[in-house]
Amino acid sequence: MRERTLVLIKPDAVRRRLVGEIIRRLEAKGLDVIAAKMLKFDKALTRAHYGQYADKPFYAGLSRFIRSGPCVAMVVEGEDAIAQVRKMMGGTRPADAEPGTIRGDLASDTTANVVHGSDSPKTAKREIRLFFRKAEMFGADRTGRSGPRGRRPARNERA
Repeated sequence: MRERTLVLIKPDAVRRRLVGEIIRRLEAKGLDVIAAKMLKFDKALTRAHYGQYADKPFYAGLSRFIRSGPCVAMVVEGEDAIAQVRKMMGGTRPADAEPGTIRGDLASDTTANVVHGSDSPKTAKREIRLFFRKAEMFGADRTGRSGPRGRRPARNERA
């Protein structure tokens, strides 16, 4: 099933100039970047995005880290995009991430672990809405049209 997911390239990866490498890996897997922007988290966005962890002991460090520099937020689309991105990212802890995964190859710390990806369709929908308006997302052909690979359905294909 073709789906969308949010991918965040975190401040450690931006500082280390890994943005292009991460996007290259996603696109090489056949995934389409249909929206992208560079931004800096503030406290409100941090709370909106990571609020479920607010009572955890690691939240303060995570909050400081994610606000420490710019991030790149992207909407990635493709067949089983959520599962594909999660597999490509590897485990949250770089020491547990398989070689060949983004974190296994590029991350050095559990907090500074280079990327974030949505973990379910429900989460993806919520997270994408935090970062992007519908008008900021474009189909795979970059026209903004809906339908498979950005193709506008023919009249006889419309419901």
